[in-house]
Amino acid sequence: MPDQTDDNAQRIACALDRLSRVSREMQFVDGLNPAQWEALRYLASANKYSRTPGALAEYLGATKGTVSQTLIALESKGLIKRVRDTIDKRRVTLDVTEKGTAFICRDPLKSIAKAAAAMTTGSCADVANGLEWLLREIQFRKGNKKFGICSTCGMYVGDAAPPCAENQRCGLTGDPITRDDTTRLCVNHSDD
Repeated sequence: MPDQTDDNAQRIACALDRLSRVSREMQFVDGLNPAQWEALRYLASANKYSRTPGALAEYLGATKGTVSQTLIALESKGLIKRVRDTIDKRRVTLDVTEKGTAFICRDPLKSIAKAAAAMTTGSCADVANGLEWLLREIQFRKGNKKFGICSTCGMYVGDAAPPCAENQRCGLTGDPITRDDTTRLCVNHSDD
């Protein structure tokens, strides 16, 4: 007799696979493909340390060459722009343009979020927590870098509870961080 936990785990794996396929299909819209939507979505939610081609490649689990082609396409469509670092001219930050922000407002994944919002608050939170745990576990098993929200990082330094803290800074770099950055994804996130 099969274990109910094993049966539920298989149901989760199958549902995630099906949702992934539906999600990919939905993202061939507005002249973008799923990889371009994923990159644009990441750049719109990443902090100043994480909007680099290398961080994007790590987040997507893609090669730098593949990411480079995606960035060229997004830049040619006017959705992102490359900004050279004023101190280190080799470093490039990727910023989402106003047009890119307008695209994010029409993100096709919002329809999945809207469907999820129809769940009860407790159920929605349980599913979100479970899926985030599953993602972290798979990333750990694969040896992938864990991205996370700045204010939940072990290196976050602030005088009060985020996101309302004053005098916030990154404990890794020592740089001051904005309130906005405390709510964004960071490539340097740590649980310690």
